[in-house]
Amino acid sequence: MTPEELSDAISTALATTLESGELTLVDGAELPEIRVERPKNRDHGDWATNVALQISKKVGKNPREVATILSEKIAQIDGVAQVDIAGPGFLNIILDAGAAGEIARTIVEAGEKFGTNSELAGQTINLEFVSANPTGPIHLGGTRWAAVGDSLARILQAEGAHVVREYYFNDHGTQIDRFARSLLARAQGNAAPEDGYGGEYITDIANRVMAEHPEALTSEDPQEVFRAAGVKFMFEDIKKTLHDFKVDFDVFFHENSLFEEGKVDELLEKLKTSEHLYFKDGAWWLKSTDFGDDKDRVVIKSDGNAAYIAGDIAYFQDKINRPENPADIAIYMLGADHHGYVARLKAAAAALGDNPDRVEVMIGQMVNLVRDGKPVRMSKRAGTIVILEDLVEAVGVDAARYTLTRYSVDSNIDIDLDLLTKQSNENPVFYVQYAHARTCNVARNAEKAGVDTSSFDASQLNTEADNELIAVLSQFPQAVKEAATFREPHRIARYIETLAGSYHRWYGNSHVAPKGEEEITDLHRARLMLNNAAGQVLSNGLNMLGVTAPEKM
Repeated sequence: MTPEELSDAISTALATTLESGELTLVDGAELPEIRVERPKNRDHGDWATNVALQISKKVGKNPREVATILSEKIAQIDGVAQVDIAGPGFLNIILDAGAAGEIARTIVEAGEKFGTNSELAGQTINLEFVSANPTGPIHLGGTRWAAVGDSLARILQAEGAHVVREYYFNDHGTQIDRFARSLLARAQGNAAPEDGYGGEYITDIANRVMAEHPEALTSEDPQEVFRAAGVKFMFEDIKKTLHDFKVDFDVFFHENSLFEEGKVDELLEKLKTSEHLYFKDGAWWLKSTDFGDDKDRVVIKSDGNAAYIAGDIAYFQDKINRPENPADIAIYMLGADHHGYVARLKAAAAALGDNPDRVEVMIGQMVNLVRDGKPVRMSKRAGTIVILEDLVEAVGVDAARYTLTRYSVDSNIDIDLDLLTKQSNENPVFYVQYAHARTCNVARNAEKAGVDTSSFDASQLNTEADNELIAVLSQFPQAVKEAATFREPHRIARYIETLAGSYHRWYGNSHVAPKGEEEITDLHRARLMLNNAAGQVLSNGLNMLGVTAPEKM
């Protein structure tokens, strides 16, 4: 029995109690969503619910009185062995072994769909992440967003949302000019401008521009040739790097298009009628302080030109008004130095007459690499920074993605490169992947021994190790739901690490294939089903993080 099935059964029991008149809702009262949770102390049962405390005032009775009435109804649910009342009115529920073990069959039959639901069906979420400037390779901050953003997209899709992965291509502004001047200088054999870009990649891009445009240095506008071709080559490199990191986007949005297509100018006239803007000192100001900003921001400068934030507002307007896949929610994943954008983007939505809650901003903290206990600071290709390719070269795609995703984005990360190359349980990604490989090995050995799951008696799964593994497996759908709700993919990583630990302990206490001349019994078949269920959930969890689930290691 899954926690969802038990919650539904309790809801039905409560409805029956209300229909019979044993409990009566006071006028206007509404029933809360009923949820069950694992007790911290497993001696208190398999599941617990506080529904009696939630509805006591709604039915005009004290919580323990409500709990007493409900416990009798819940005890009649198929698969419930015992219901105890604890404290002020908590209900602790113990399932019989057969009902608890049925989760294994449920998981195996659901396969890749276990842990998914349609909670967010019908909702389009625009998820913008990475969005590195097209002036150099992706640095570690962008690499973190690549791993976290793609994992979050997978998790939101598992909850039924339609997710649009979007990359905002910053091809409008002074940084592109500096990039073009750097390429031109390198092609001419000169040092990079004082405010320009260095690193081997500049030489590589400059050479590629010259190969495609041999006349570039003698053309009418050499810098423009290097600008257009250089940005194209750099962006191609960025796309390939991300694709190799198993991150692909649905939309590559060009910032410059907002200006070329007149969307910013059109917006400026519209904003003058918004109650969230005001005119002062010859300029138009956005009331961003209403949303927590430290000061109001200029949108239209006194010379009539657009300030930078005007492009942000126009971009949000474009997202929500697209003919295809208009965004119900726009999530922006920004770097540690962008805290001020939270209030500004919400104010931007309000200025357009929209609900500011349609805008969500996630701020990611810094990533540092450590080897031999010392910081890794230099990149051969980029010159002064560590980039995505450096991390992947050092530890591989799986270890890089997993490590960057297993921490809350609110925290700084120190990545120990020595640890991530170890084939030991100290290495979190190895620990989880090895658990999955072990489930596959157990299944192969069971098949060779003639054990199958054509018949399954869940009541055979009654040891302490069985119960622990079953308990953890049943929590996967809730872990996915919480990861989606709180926009925290690291919850999946931490969950599958817990599952891997439970599985490794179960493996040490439970043999699936018969030993020697031992006959195949229902116990072997039941354990194989549980083994396969653990493998499926480990695979599903790893897939949500974009990490492979190897069958052999």
